[in-house]
Order: sequence, then C-alpha cells, then structure tokens
Amino acid sequence: MADQQAPPEAARDEQAAPRVEDSSTTIFQTARGTAVKLLSRYENSDSYIDKLLDGELRRSELEPADRALVTELVNGTVRWQSRLDWVLTGFYHGEFAKCLPLVKNSMRIALYQMLFLSKIPAPAAINESVEIVKRIKGDKHAGIVNGVLRNILRNVQTIRYPDRQENEVLHLSIHYAHPQWIVRRYVDRFGGEQAEAILSANNHRPMLTLRVNTMRSSMEEIERLLTEAEIKYEVSPVHPSSIMITSLRDVRALPLFQNGLVTVQDASASLAVQLAHPQPGMMVVDLCAAPGGKAVHAAELMNNMGTVIALEKYESKLRFIEENAQRSGISIVAASQGDAREYSQKEQADLVLVDAPCTGMGTLSKKPDIKWRRDIDDIRKMSVTQREILDHAATLVKPGGAIVYSTCTIEPEENTGVVSWFLERHPEFALDRAENHLPAEVCEDGFLQTFPHKHKTDGAFGARLVRKS
Repeated sequence: MADQQAPPEAARDEQAAPRVEDSSTTIFQTARGTAVKLLSRYENSDSYIDKLLDGELRRSELEPADRALVTELVNGTVRWQSRLDWVLTGFYHGEFAKCLPLVKNSMRIALYQMLFLSKIPAPAAINESVEIVKRIKGDKHAGIVNGVLRNILRNVQTIRYPDRQENEVLHLSIHYAHPQWIVRRYVDRFGGEQAEAILSANNHRPMLTLRVNTMRSSMEEIERLLTEAEIKYEVSPVHPSSIMITSLRDVRALPLFQNGLVTVQDASASLAVQLAHPQPGMMVVDLCAAPGGKAVHAAELMNNMGTVIALEKYESKLRFIEENAQRSGISIVAASQGDAREYSQKEQADLVLVDAPCTGMGTLSKKPDIKWRRDIDDIRKMSVTQREILDHAATLVKPGGAIVYSTCTIEPEENTGVVSWFLERHPEFALDRAENHLPAEVCEDGFLQTFPHKHKTDGAFGARLVRKS
C-alpha cells in the first residue's frame, strides 16, 4: 500500500483531531477503507445501503476495479451480516456487539473475504482490516482484530453453526443470514426445503436485467451487441424480451442503454405490464410511477399511441420518469406530481397501474439490507397504505377497464390479502386470471407470482381486476 503510516501517538489519541483526520482521510480512500466507512455510516443511520453506496461512488475517484470491490464488500457484508456476526461472536473475547462500528465492520469485511471471496488471499484481507483499525484506533484495537481474525483463519474448517435437528429456524437463520421472523414465516408457509431454496436465492449476487425496447431494437440485435462487447448474458426463462447480464457492469456507460435500446427492468416487472395488456390508443394511469419503468413499457406496448399519465408523489422524482421516457423515444408519457390516494381526472381510464409501495421482501438479492430494516409490523402497516391506494384506483377506471395491482414482495398480507379485501369491497370488479395473459409457470391461483429461486426474477405479485359495471 502507498499510504503513509500515521504516527503512533496520533493513532492512539482520539483528541488529536488533525492527525487522525489526515490518517483517516488517506485510509478511507482505499477500497476496503471506503467499505468500512460506508458500513459504519449505514449502521448509525436509517439510510438504505444502496443509496449510501451510490452516493459515495459518484463522488469517489477510485479505479473501476476498486469501485467493484467496494460494491462487493459492502453488499456482501450486509447480505451475510448475521452469519458473520455469529462467527465473530464465537471468537471475540468480550461482547462483539458492543465493539466500535469501525472495529466491528473492519472485522466483518475481512471475514466476508475469508469465507466468500476465493480470489482474495485470507492473510491479505486480514492485513488490510488490521491496518485500517491501526490507523484510526491504534495498536491496541488493531492487535485485538488481528488476533481474532487469525484465530478464525486457523479454525475456519471447524466453525459450528446451530444444529438443524435441534432448531431448524435458528439453523436456517444463521446459515443463510436472515432474521428468524422471516425464516419462521417461510418455513410455516412453504416447508423447510422450499424455505431453504428461497433463502439461498435471496443471497445470490443479483444479475442486471435489461428489457429490450422493441420500438427501437430487437432481441437479435441486443444479443449481437452484447456478444461483440464480450458481455456475458443469458435470456430470462420467463420473459423473452429480458436479458440478464451476469457480470457487474455500469449500465449507464453502455451505448445500447444510452441510446434507449434497453431499459433496466426486472423480468417480473415486465410481466406485470404484460398482465395489464395495454393497447394502442388507451388512456392509462400509473399511480406510483417513479422511476417510470412500467409507464414507459406500457407506452412501448401501445406503440407510443394514446396517453400514459405517470403519477409520482414526490416532485423530485419526476425527472427520472421524464428521462426514461425521453431516452426510450416515448412521447405519450406525461409525468405528474400527486398522491395516489387523492388523484382525480375528468376522464376515466382504460387501465390503471398500481405498482404499490411495499416492503420489498421479494428484492432481498438486490437490496440485502431490507431484511435487517424490516419487521413484521411493516407488513401490516404497508397493507393499510396498499388498500387505500387500490380503493381509490377503483374510482379512476371506466366500465370494461382494468386495474393491475402489483408488488415486489412475496408476503400474502400485501398481495392476495389486499386483493381479497378489494374484491369484497368492490363487487363491481372481478379477477381476470393471469393465465389469460401470461405463461402458466409464472401464475398461481389466478395471479402473477414469481419467486427468485424458481424464475430468476424478483419475488413479485400481480392481479388484473376488471371493472364489470
């Protein structure tokens, strides 16, 4: 490393502000230092890790390889946090949970590399974390970190986890790094084997899914361009116009993205728009539109003929809708600020999209911190908001028109529970079975239902509700 060693007295004395600041500024400019800084900031705030990571990398001058390492370390450490902490707690002499955030996260990123990143030598991972702690907190803390990590390295093959026969929920919770309340729900609903498959899929590194803009390109052309650029990909097994990129890329730098040939959109979201079945000339209202992916997709399927009102509660997000539409060559999407529970217009719509706010429990592969930030009460609270939005959506649809209610969660209270409540409250609506519009393999009980372990998509839900009168 090119970083200069801070004087011992500066590293030990937290009151020596200028020297500590200089040392931390240097060490925090490295990939691992940046990762520790972000994880410590995340632990002391209510911000989601993807927002912190995106903001830091936008400001950073790190080289592409180091930026990729920061992303891997941050997301991986958060994804596997409870398993890492289980191991560290077993080897740490004292209460690991009470460690200073910087010390705790330095050990976490080193252990993550030791357990999950085979290309990084374990001694190098340990040395980097020890150096970070030494620069900021001094030799004493660094010595503890060094001792704990090297003890783990010597005994890594004999680490013991909770026995599955004695406590299946605890075993799965620690082994797959999910809170016990989530594991218990999965086991009760799906059984142990299926629950384990879902937990495992949630921990896979996410692939970037691109949906082809068929107004501007074709699957054949996009595949050719990706092949020429030596970008590895595979076609979605459930949505033929979606391509999954298997290597991490900055999509904004790809010409095919900049030119509007593709849009970043999970295949499950594309299926929800396909379920809506928008047609040219329709009046469509998207009540929860930002960043505009579903609104733009609907407009593409309408051949850019008709009207799509893309409503967003927060005015600051309207530009994302407008930018997505412009980049895709769509002119019929009109971004508008408003609350989905209050919006009204003179003309009733042919189609209303309700991509409802949800807990995001189907997106844990992409947003691993959701599982640590959410609890069971969030599901109950969210279902109240979802009912309010869907109830109001009923006033916006003309007879013969439809509402498509969709979420990116697999929790029944937010999905079938909300739809059942709505249909009981609104007998003028009926379920249009998903099988009428989608492949059978993504349908369940008349609804769109995808799972990450089955479909290589987010866990998502959709229901098409037709107004009879």
